[in-house]
Amino acid sequence: MKVNKIKNTNPKGEAACGLHCIKIKDISVKVGEQTIIDKVNLHIHCGKLTVIIGKNGAGKTTLIKAILGEVKHSGSIEFMDLKAKAMEKLKVGYVPQYVNIDKNAPMSVYDLFAGYISNTPIFFRKSKKLYEQIRESLSIFDAEDLIDKRACDLSGGELQRVLLSIAVTPVPNLLLLDEPVSGIDRNGRELFYKNIQMLKDNYDLAMIVVSHDFEFVREYADHVILLDKTILKEGSFQEVSKCQAYIREFGGGQDGYSI
Repeated sequence: MKVNKIKNTNPKGEAACGLHCIKIKDISVKVGEQTIIDKVNLHIHCGKLTVIIGKNGAGKTTLIKAILGEVKHSGSIEFMDLKAKAMEKLKVGYVPQYVNIDKNAPMSVYDLFAGYISNTPIFFRKSKKLYEQIRESLSIFDAEDLIDKRACDLSGGELQRVLLSIAVTPVPNLLLLDEPVSGIDRNGRELFYKNIQMLKDNYDLAMIVVSHDFEFVREYADHVILLDKTILKEGSFQEVSKCQAYIREFGGGQDGYSI
């Protein structure tokens, strides 16, 4: 599995064909004798948004890291082109929950992005061609005006848009987002929702999002996974929010929201 976060080859997007299938089979993670993730199976297609919910310590972030190959795990991940009837390498984009940037670092958004795109040290003279390429990638999320801004001065919402731009450069088969609206204000969350819808409408990729934002889950999720080491329930948000495991953990009102 290849994790990609660089060079956008399709800035205008390419609508999902529905013929790319990702199968996550029996993914398990153990630390010593402790089971963190136990035989998780997922089957998702391009153009679909899968949201993982669950209590703190349920293994959500560990599952994301297992898919990324950052933690040792058993099981397998397959990416199938159903039209060509062939297995392909899975390209993954990733937006983490937290990014630590030194508050006094002089690094600009251009420097941050160029660190992923170019093999040339970022302290070398700026390349006009690379600068325009980065502006084009940032423009996908209306973030091109941030290119010269210091990364440490970005708001939570601005940094998120920059990280999204990096994560879809080039366009991956699977985009993973871990608590993407954590610490972001209401306007930032609404812009995030619009960006997710834009990705669904215009890009040939699947998305897995870890989220506690039930407003987002109810409005945008195509498929919801309730996780506690293993999958307790999956389906639409309405289906999942009515199960006993969900009600025990989050409570439940008439609309399925936590209370």
